Amino acid sequence: METPEKNIVVLGGSYGGISAAHSILKHTFPHLPNKETYQVVMISAASQAMCRPGCPRALISDDLLDQSRFFVDIQPQFEQYPKDSFRFIQGTAVELDHESRTVTYRAAAGQAENISFYALVIATGSSTPSPMFSLNKDEEALRASWTAFRQALPTTKSIIVAGGGPTAVEVAGELGEFLNGRAGYFSNKLANPKVSITLVTSSTKLLPVLRPSLADKAEAMLAKLGVTVVKNTRVASVSPTGSGSEAAVLATPTTVTLENGETLAADIYIPAFGVTYNTGFVADRDRGLLLTPEGRIHTCAATLRVEKAGPRVYAVGDVASAARPAVHNILAEIPVLSANLKRDLLADAGVTGAVAAGEDRVFKEDTKETQLVPIGQGKGVGAGGGFALPSFMVWLIKGRDYWLWTMGNLWNGKQWSKES
Repeated sequence: METPEKNIVVLGGSYGGISAAHSILKHTFPHLPNKETYQVVMISAASQAMCRPGCPRALISDDLLDQSRFFVDIQPQFEQYPKDSFRFIQGTAVELDHESRTVTYRAAAGQAENISFYALVIATGSSTPSPMFSLNKDEEALRASWTAFRQALPTTKSIIVAGGGPTAVEVAGELGEFLNGRAGYFSNKLANPKVSITLVTSSTKLLPVLRPSLADKAEAMLAKLGVTVVKNTRVASVSPTGSGSEAAVLATPTTVTLENGETLAADIYIPAFGVTYNTGFVADRDRGLLLTPEGRIHTCAATLRVEKAGPRVYAVGDVASAARPAVHNILAEIPVLSANLKRDLLADAGVTGAVAAGEDRVFKEDTKETQLVPIGQGKGVGAGGGFALPSFMVWLIKGRDYWLWTMGNLWNGKQWSKES
């Protein structure tokens, strides 16, 4: 009797999915018996991956970041591995049946197909309210949103950005510098900016992850770019409905009503707050079982297993409940995922030895204050490992190109050459 095909299905083609696939192919496959019976199958709605943190700058102009490094085709990154060990499917997961161990996906051509899984890695990430900050659909939809925004920008006189986290602060800063320039060294704020930019946050301060002194520093930097910060109130509604989120009204004159009853008018409204976790493929009957109240996959914080979904199911990245959404947490999760998946596969295959019989590798989130926030093209605020960083360091590490300098080795798998 032939040994059945054993698909290791990876849902998602961004940081978590690509990293997981590389790590599995490099460090798990070499140890498996009957390797020809296993295959890593990646299902991604987009055919390209992109440097998501760089969207606040990239959306303004293709000239601001190297587009040849900002976007990368996914499939060629895996041609280095043995033939038939990897398969790429451009499609969107529409239903997970953890009992029959199948995933239904809708291919790019539109038809629905099923695939069985022997192991499953869920790395579907999250979507943003504005289609300009993530691959909510695919790379073509993202570029189309940028085009619509750029066409409206030359005649824009007022912009409202809603949100107080890194994305909101970064996009307000990038637009402020691009449209208004920067105030002189001895000026606290930019007088008479060409474009009025207002940043609205419901919080008492910007950047909730960072200490108040860094939040105040960020607000002062924004003021020098012509950005006004309004705190302690949230956006209650916008008119027209869907403004800033839907393609037809992405960059259109908008009336913004705040929770305190005040109304503001803007030529462009940008919602830059919160995310929606990409778990729509979890069947309604299983949402209480597999999802947390905020809509993330219920993941064991120590082992990254999705224990309620059956054996050999894991989750990493934004969609997993193991840690707060952050790139540095994804990078710390991958070695744990790879080690525990290897252990589970070897044990199920009846392989004896130290790896199969050993203990699980344990993930522990680094909860120290860590976040870097560029503000314009030359400054920024942030902290790493609990230590505040000077503006120059924030620029050097992130702000000069929004991590593009790190992306090549992540996409092609060199970052995972060693089994750390």
